[in-house]
Amino acid sequence: MPLASLWIAVLAYLLGSIPVGYLLVRIFRQQDIRTVGSGNIGATNVLRSGGKGLGAATFALDTVKGAAAVLLGAALASLLLPAWPQRNVEALAALCAVIGHMYPVWLRFKGGKGVATGFGVFLVAAPWAALAAIGLFIVVCAITRYVSLSSILGAASFPVFAWFTVSGPKPAFYVAVQIIVALLIIVKHHPNIRRLLAGTEHRFGTPKTA
Repeated sequence: MPLASLWIAVLAYLLGSIPVGYLLVRIFRQQDIRTVGSGNIGATNVLRSGGKGLGAATFALDTVKGAAAVLLGAALASLLLPAWPQRNVEALAALCAVIGHMYPVWLRFKGGKGVATGFGVFLVAAPWAALAAIGLFIVVCAITRYVSLSSILGAASFPVFAWFTVSGPKPAFYVAVQIIVALLIIVKHHPNIRRLLAGTEHRFGTPKTA
């Protein structure tokens, strides 16, 4: 059992660690996205760098890789860990995929902030909560045009939405992972939080002055 769970964790991490934004910008624009804008490999920085289509593709594929990691983990668990609660296996794969995105081995452990990948993993593990959280993200972004604030509030709201929308057993590990992933995403936004408090955060759709 420990070996099987380790395999699931490693495979989910490796799937999550695929640096989609970096690869798309490198392939289609011959640039290193880490030298552009904020230097982040996520969809927002790809979009702000001028690649609207690449930004959308980055978000979509980061979401897909997160969902795929959880689906693969659940499929392997049905063969290797049939006695484990499926939600615990999904939570393990979800956590490892998000960590993989944030700290990818391929880029010296410097990755993205985990919003799209987090949405993807929980679109499988807690779909209604994930949709509610992304809905809140869209509403906040439409009102404030702060992508960072929208991401923070969406992440923070997710465990609450999950508590009320997920039916059936809620194992402690499953609940804990929801909170951990939300906290990881919020912590990854610490430079944005400082700029929000200082009133210097960039609003989506406005040109940067610095």
